[in-house]
This record gives sequence, C-alpha cells and structure tokens, in this order.
Amino acid sequence: MGKVTIDAWCAAGESGDVVAAARCLASDVVAVSPLTGSFRFEGVPQVTDMLASAFEVIHDIRYHTVVGDGDTWAVFFNAVAGREPVEEAELLRLDADGLIRELTFFGRPLPALTTVMQGIGPRLLRRQGQPVLARVVTLATAPLNAAVKLGERTLLPRADPNRRGPTSTP
Repeated sequence: MGKVTIDAWCAAGESGDVVAAARCLASDVVAVSPLTGSFRFEGVPQVTDMLASAFEVIHDIRYHTVVGDGDTWAVFFNAVAGREPVEEAELLRLDADGLIRELTFFGRPLPALTTVMQGIGPRLLRRQGQPVLARVVTLATAPLNAAVKLGERTLLPRADPNRRGPTSTP
C-alpha cells in the first residue's frame, strides 16, 4: 500500500497536480518546512494550500531517487524555482492506511531556498486572505534573496577548493 502512495505522490509532484497530491495525504497530515521552524502546516487544507503555492514557484520537478519501505520513505527530486536549480529531499511517514501522515522537506542550494521563500510565503498569505502581510513578506525577503544570490555568484566561487588561480601565502 505504501509504495502505491509514494508513486502517486511523485506523479502528482511531477505534474504539479495539487488535487492528486492531496489524495495521498492522511486527514491529520503534518508538513515540516525547510524554511521555518516557527510553525508546521497541519491538516489537509493547510498542507494543500502550501503545496498549491509551492507548485506555482517550483516547476519541472523530476524525482530521481525513491528509497524506503513500510511506513518510512525518502524521495528526492531536481527542479527549478524561478530560475534557480533546486534539489529537494522529502521524508515521508505513512499511517496505517498507507497515506502520508508526515512530510519533512529539505532543500538546497541556498539561492533556491530563498527564491522559494520569497515566492511561496506571499502566495500562501494571499490564499489565507492576508494581502497586506503578503506584500510585507515580499519586501522583507527581497534583500535576503538578493544578498544570497550575489554571494553565490561572486564570493563563494572564490572559496572553491578546486579553483585554479593565484594563492596567497601567509
């Protein structure tokens, strides 16, 4: 039963089908975000809203690895968030009926995560009827997203241990 749910979950993710993804969820599902430890999404309506927002930001999802057995599975995919490549791992725990009761998301690299944060948060807030807070979150996350992208493109390449070029000596 669990593998059927996992296969359906991956197919829903690859097609961006929120309704199909929701059919994989237990009524008491809990989703743990990689973006905040402040709260969790609880129940099908909250998790479905989060997934709908995520599917608007994250696209071209392609699952490449599925491992697990029984009630514990891990699935991994590559995708694009905005123009940033993203890789995500999802830890899925199933209930006795084989439905997903707990989702824990892990993502990388950081520029993709800040793009996801800047995209999902405001969409989710608008779905919750909070357009003013959505605008505040958009404005508040923009500098972080810009700083992370700048650092990724200009500073971090200098720390590459395989980089060829002048080295300094003490």
